[in-house]
Amino acid sequence: MASSSHFLCSHHSYASYESKTHFNSFRNAKIPQFYSFKLNGSSSFRRKNQSSRIHLIRATASDATTGKKQVEVVYDREEKFNKLADEVDRNAGISRLTLFSPCKINVFLRITGKRADGYHDLASLFHVISLGDKIKFSLSPSKSTDRLSTNVPGVPLDERNLIIKALNLFRKKTGVDNYFWIHLDKKVPTGAGLGGGSSNAATALWAANQFSGCVATEKDLQEWSGEIGSDIPFFFSHGSAYCTGRGEVVEDIAPPVPLDLPMVLIKPQEACPTGEVYKRLRMDQTSQIDPLVLLEKISKGGISQDVCVNDLEPPAFEVVPSLKRLKQRIAAAGRGQYDAVFMSGSGSTIVGVGSPDPPQFLYDDDDYTNVFLSEAKFITRSPNQWYLEPHSTDESTCSSQNVE
Repeated sequence: MASSSHFLCSHHSYASYESKTHFNSFRNAKIPQFYSFKLNGSSSFRRKNQSSRIHLIRATASDATTGKKQVEVVYDREEKFNKLADEVDRNAGISRLTLFSPCKINVFLRITGKRADGYHDLASLFHVISLGDKIKFSLSPSKSTDRLSTNVPGVPLDERNLIIKALNLFRKKTGVDNYFWIHLDKKVPTGAGLGGGSSNAATALWAANQFSGCVATEKDLQEWSGEIGSDIPFFFSHGSAYCTGRGEVVEDIAPPVPLDLPMVLIKPQEACPTGEVYKRLRMDQTSQIDPLVLLEKISKGGISQDVCVNDLEPPAFEVVPSLKRLKQRIAAAGRGQYDAVFMSGSGSTIVGVGSPDPPQFLYDDDDYTNVFLSEAKFITRSPNQWYLEPHSTDESTCSSQNVE
């Protein structure tokens, strides 16, 4: 639905009298407050007033005795309204925006050391995939509060949610005081190791920047986002990146695997709390292979089981013991069907790359009745656009992306 605005403006008649002048000052006229909206072409102000036959209004005052002119005020109505229309056009922007918020997988994840600040250094090939949420943003008349709603229970709707944290961060960094009504259509499961919340935060930062007329650069958004989450900066890559540090050091790389390579995502009901997984991590049990060697192997030979190393699998399997059995069963049942079977991030999603089809036992075994299943592919984004939902032709630049 296209947004529309209706403007009412009263036109005052000016009359000249011999001894005094009566007219209503334009300066004192009440002009309606203009909320942000999208205009197509010239403002209706300009079109309407260009068709008026009277453009100049003259008001004079004269001395009745001498006839000498004392005051003359000439008011060019067309010029005034054209200036007003130009100001409205300059200030006009989007009022509603719907964006795709895709998740990611870690093709490999090496933990390379323990940091003094309590975090761990990692080296990982992150890649955006086609499973994602949709987030609808609308400008709110409020100048103090965002309002978030969602289609799934259990998602925090206050400052604990990364979307709200991201919007607060954007306002803090830019001074822009836009507030929003947000609806999150959630499809990415939580506690899955897929970075769904981080993607939502990155998408919210991108959206807030669109509403402000792109006052920040993508680099600004990427750098700021690391203050509220280690995985968020990755989503400001083009979709494929080699990430180091806590994950916030992002190096864009060309996609090392075909984008049409199919995969299946399998997540049991049990979540893997990231903090608990890292608590159980023992550095002497991690892989010793150089992550750059893994990256080179994938770039040259594609995805195979030996390159999909995840150092968080052993501690995650301690936190959720059934997860190890699930991975083993998928690998055994899909022998020859999948190029690799591995856990993404800190779990609990198991990824089977090479086929979009889940193994049959997931349908036959009552223990897996409530397992989350989804097929997916790798995706990227173009410069100055946000990620597009597969099969969508919309774009997410400053001027479009389901803009209403």
